[in-house]
Amino acid sequence: MIHYEPVIGLEVHAQLRTASKIFCSCCASFGAEPNHHTCPVCLGMPGVLPVLNRKVVEFALKLALATNCHVAPRSVFARKNYFYPDLPKGYQISQYEAPLASGGYLEVPLGDGATKRIGITRIHMEEDAGKLIHDEQRPLSYVDFNRTGVPLLEIVSEPDMRSPEQAVAYLKELREILVYLEICDGNMEEGSFRCDANVSVRPVGREEFGTRTELKNMNSFRNVHKAISYEIERQVHLLEEGGTIVQETRLWDEQRQITYSMRGKEEAHDYRYFPDPDLVPLNIDRDWIQSVRAGLPELPAAKRNRFLSQYGLRAYDVGLLTSSRSLADYFEACVERFQDPTEVCHWISGELLGLLNRDHRAIEECPVRPEQLARLLALLEEGRISRRIAQGLFEEMYLSGEDPDKILGRKGWATMSDQESLSQIVEAVMREHPNEVEAFRAGKTKLLGFFMGELMRRTQGQADPKLAQKLLKERLGGG
Repeated sequence: MIHYEPVIGLEVHAQLRTASKIFCSCCASFGAEPNHHTCPVCLGMPGVLPVLNRKVVEFALKLALATNCHVAPRSVFARKNYFYPDLPKGYQISQYEAPLASGGYLEVPLGDGATKRIGITRIHMEEDAGKLIHDEQRPLSYVDFNRTGVPLLEIVSEPDMRSPEQAVAYLKELREILVYLEICDGNMEEGSFRCDANVSVRPVGREEFGTRTELKNMNSFRNVHKAISYEIERQVHLLEEGGTIVQETRLWDEQRQITYSMRGKEEAHDYRYFPDPDLVPLNIDRDWIQSVRAGLPELPAAKRNRFLSQYGLRAYDVGLLTSSRSLADYFEACVERFQDPTEVCHWISGELLGLLNRDHRAIEECPVRPEQLARLLALLEEGRISRRIAQGLFEEMYLSGEDPDKILGRKGWATMSDQESLSQIVEAVMREHPNEVEAFRAGKTKLLGFFMGELMRRTQGQADPKLAQKLLKERLGGG
């Protein structure tokens, strides 16, 4: 029986966060009324000329350097010719024979400390097409040209991935870098980060690639995994039945959980590429490259390694805290003020992210500032509040944005640390539960948790936990 292995390469399109489009001054933001962000240039009117947006080049250089690519000193824009209703000029301005960057790689974490190097064939700049909106009731389609001319980076990987899991890991790492660089928002649902997957299978041990298919219409990491998995199974089954793989473009049907044929796969010659006569070659000097390199932030892989060594956290927690640059910054701002990384991580990963996820908020929208969370943790450490009060206090801080001390004063919350008062409550709890007292003294020391629970219930969570436990141990052990 022949055993097959998949061969996977990804083509990622990342929409850049520039204020204007790549070749005109139209607004590049998402969500406007259809056809409001257009002009004669992006609509391809006769006689107009494109002018390259310098910010697009700077963003492209950032990604090229962050992914270990070689930046070409000279790159050329080309016309990629195809006819489709959402492409007003009848061609797309892209790059072909002379892209901006090539020969890079990413070290992709696969879990359990393992990594895999995925090669990057090329990174080039291009303009996006418009968007077709199909009427579900009538045989009509509408065209929204707002997206036409929005700047894109296309990142083409080498066919180095051998499983759907590796493909998703590569995508996540690439997306994280783009977001860290603040050049793309990484939103797959809105289409600002999207990918096509080239998938083939071959007998294990064979060097030659099989016939590939291209998968489109995958708008989440989950769908990327499902679509690639389905396509691998489909191709293996077809070959085992004596069939032949056809090179084609296939779409992922999320509702039916299958891929289906869209069209035959185009080759480069089908697009009749040639250099765009309206755009001069782009020359990148060393000074520009060095200037961009100097402005790069700490990238995800470097930040993960630093967090592991500097803060001594678990790999899972480090992955969570560094999943966004803003979240990592929030954590470090807290640790500057309250120097217990483990406790800060516990509150961020639990209470903080729990409330943010509930309300579908990003960390940038968090009403609790890092210094406020640090102050709450200091109050807890000093014994001025119990953990139960701290949790209620945090929720109040999240709702109001107020400082913890102000809320404590307004609510009258404070830890009960009067030894005489607590001793009286300890005596009362023991009188009411003589059987448990006897069992504890007979060796069932786990009952200490029961007594602590009763004491906290009587004090509405306001008893100083350390003092309460001390008094209970003294009284229970001395009876």
